[in-house]
Amino acid sequence: MENFGHLLDGFATVISGQHFIIMTVGVMLGILVGVLPGLGAPNGVSLLLPLTFTMDLVSAIILLSCMYWGALFGGSTTSILFNIPGEPSSVATTFDGYPMARSGQATRALTLAFVSAGIGAIAGVIMITLLSGWVARFALQFSSPEFFAVYFLAFASFIGMGANAPAKTLVSMMLGFALATVGMDTISGGLRLTFGVPDLIKGVSFLVAVMGLFGIGELLLTTEEGLRFQGIKAHIRPLDVLRAVAEIPRHAVTIGRSILIGIWMGITPAGPTAASFMAYGMTRRFARNPETLGKGDPRGIVSPEAADHSAGTSALLPMLALGVPGSATAAVMMGGLMIWGLTPGPMLFIDRPDFVWGLIASMYLGNVVAVLLVLSTVPLYAAILRVPFAIIGPIIVAVIFSGAYQIANSAFDMWLVLIFGVAGYVFKKLDYPIAPLVLAMVLGDKAEDAFRQSMLMSDGSLSIFWSNPLVFSIMGLGILMLAWPLIGKAMGLRNLIRRGRENTSNAS
Repeated sequence: MENFGHLLDGFATVISGQHFIIMTVGVMLGILVGVLPGLGAPNGVSLLLPLTFTMDLVSAIILLSCMYWGALFGGSTTSILFNIPGEPSSVATTFDGYPMARSGQATRALTLAFVSAGIGAIAGVIMITLLSGWVARFALQFSSPEFFAVYFLAFASFIGMGANAPAKTLVSMMLGFALATVGMDTISGGLRLTFGVPDLIKGVSFLVAVMGLFGIGELLLTTEEGLRFQGIKAHIRPLDVLRAVAEIPRHAVTIGRSILIGIWMGITPAGPTAASFMAYGMTRRFARNPETLGKGDPRGIVSPEAADHSAGTSALLPMLALGVPGSATAAVMMGGLMIWGLTPGPMLFIDRPDFVWGLIASMYLGNVVAVLLVLSTVPLYAAILRVPFAIIGPIIVAVIFSGAYQIANSAFDMWLVLIFGVAGYVFKKLDYPIAPLVLAMVLGDKAEDAFRQSMLMSDGSLSIFWSNPLVFSIMGLGILMLAWPLIGKAMGLRNLIRRGRENTSNAS
């Protein structure tokens, strides 16, 4: 009931004409970011951050969060109409969304996607409403060892539960740690890894890195592939929308299962992409007729969309309550809070309850606004995609470089964007994940400070990380996550040996 009272206060904070306009603008920009290849939610949020510096904090976070929801919906639009996932988490939606649209049911496919996505997002917000206060109170018991253990668990979860090869995730993360150390040491005051370059004394901005890695890198890859937009014309007919909405209850079990997967994958750092693929795989596994999946089956649309959006929303819970982002976009938003002078973690709920609960209340309203807007603007954004990429590409490049310059009015940052863009292109070609690098850049200095403070408390003894049941359990879970890929391989090898023995005994 306490959280419900706080939520009502949050609604009182955000319900105003100004905030509704900000929600609408944020969702529209987000849809555009999700539709256009080469952008994406992390890059779009980072581009908008400089524009929020003159806004009040509640309005600023509403703008960024609504752009996040809009980007997720925009990625679904291109997946269904053009077979081009605007977001990595929308890849699974193409499996059945595009075939259904090609069969003349574009309105049905879009409506199923948007409504199930909205349900998943609202479920994630309800989870945040119910658990955020408890998680924040629990986190008040933390000191430096416990905070380092939480950071260690976040890093280990990316390695153990990520969709990419653990070794590649580890390499990406280590590069992020190295970039996080560039500049002035916050404890000793010494300079590290500046190589005599004055512009590096201030460190490497994670916003600059995100714009290059996600923006320029994706554009280079898109240019190489010679992308051509050949989509399906979409005319949203109200009667078809109502019929598709009436169909949703028949998929309640699929949506419910996908929401649970999404919430779990959002709280852990696995993220929306892994959640959408896992939900689709579980749907195929439990389907009575799995052969229809991949041919325009509605279950193949509602399951990844519900998981995608519930995971994207749930990723904000550990970011707000623990200071540990659950996705790349949440990491960028967390960086924004730190730029605004706010420290994500349990004290944020005590020091700025108006901000936290205003954000949570805006999640409810923002997702409803997003569903309504995306249904009404599909033809507009589909028309934008028919503009030649030779025109869209340079516009995106100009926006990225101008945004990078605005961060610190530094021409050096524009060179860094270019360098990170090439690095992002190489990462994607070699199938290295970028999200762990961003996470390490955002949390690297915080994890280092927590570790060094713990060492000061224990006179250099690592036993402090096993000194009480709380830190022991968190560190133990982190080690389990690190070892999870090895455990999976060992179990697979054991099953293979057992089947070999069974085959040998049957042959004899």
